[in-house]
Amino acid sequence: MEMGLLRCLVPGLLLAASGAGIASPAFAQGATASSPVEFAQKAEALKPGEWVWAGDVAPEGPVLVYVDLSRQTATVYRNGVRVAVTTVSSGKPGHETPTGVFTILQKDAKHRSSTYNNAPMPYQQRLTWDGVALHAGGLPGYPESHGCVHLPLEFARKLFGITHMGGAVIVSGRAGSVVSMPAAGVIAPADEQANATPHNPLGPGESYRWQPELAPTGPLSVVISATDKRVIVLRNGVEIGRARVELATDDFETHVFVFSRTPEGRAQWTLAGVPGHAGEAGQVLNPFVAASVQMPSAFLAHLHESLAPGAAVLLTRASVLPHHTNDGRSMTVLAAAGD
Repeated sequence: MEMGLLRCLVPGLLLAASGAGIASPAFAQGATASSPVEFAQKAEALKPGEWVWAGDVAPEGPVLVYVDLSRQTATVYRNGVRVAVTTVSSGKPGHETPTGVFTILQKDAKHRSSTYNNAPMPYQQRLTWDGVALHAGGLPGYPESHGCVHLPLEFARKLFGITHMGGAVIVSGRAGSVVSMPAAGVIAPADEQANATPHNPLGPGESYRWQPELAPTGPLSVVISATDKRVIVLRNGVEIGRARVELATDDFETHVFVFSRTPEGRAQWTLAGVPGHAGEAGQVLNPFVAASVQMPSAFLAHLHESLAPGAAVLLTRASVLPHHTNDGRSMTVLAAAGD
């Protein structure tokens, strides 16, 4: 297989990120912010009230929210890439949160309940007209709401800021049946309209695929999985390319790099100052590091031509293909991302 040196991208590590504390007494229980955690750890490892927000992974693009009732978590995807995960509390027995595909019908940052004694529901995003919504609320570690999905206050604020009316929210699973549900992965299982992402693996002997016509315009995101030795390119939330890659070493940590140009017009990659790595902000990629990642030269040429300032690269140990952990449980299983 013909390979070219990856001189514009990088090896890196799995992204660590954390959120700010929550001061409001109404949401104090289980509302402590997440300490830095590796972004691809299983979401169920988060304690009640913990969350991770890593917006620099995909600074722009369409947003999809995936609520997993089985694990009591919610995952946020932007431009087809996971940027955030949080613990939630859904409907208690007798008031179960309905499953299905919903659209955001209303947004009200200072909403109060017309049913439950004028109770505050900060950063409410309505999913149904009969009372189901995403909003900040209590997080005891188990389903306790009357049907809504409770989020940590600061996470709810951040999510409110990037969604828009009509955006898709997928609610799936059932509390107490974790083993029957695959965990949310790095790549979104659906697009912004909640249409399932097509499964389109590389064929035997196929080193890469490039289909820019699937999404001619929009922000670009690149995910490189060191575990699977794959690179996936998404534009406007749609996969437009994937390829096999080789890394000179497997001794790395996850980083996010953002593409820009110098005043002289030269291409440049800089580290994003994501939570957990704030001190790295603005550091320029070492070309010797970039040269340790190899991919098909034709694919690399296509990628170069598509790059625009703001494009982000996540290189991670997280899997984008079907894999299983040593204990036999599925890890980052997404049919949409299988290869």
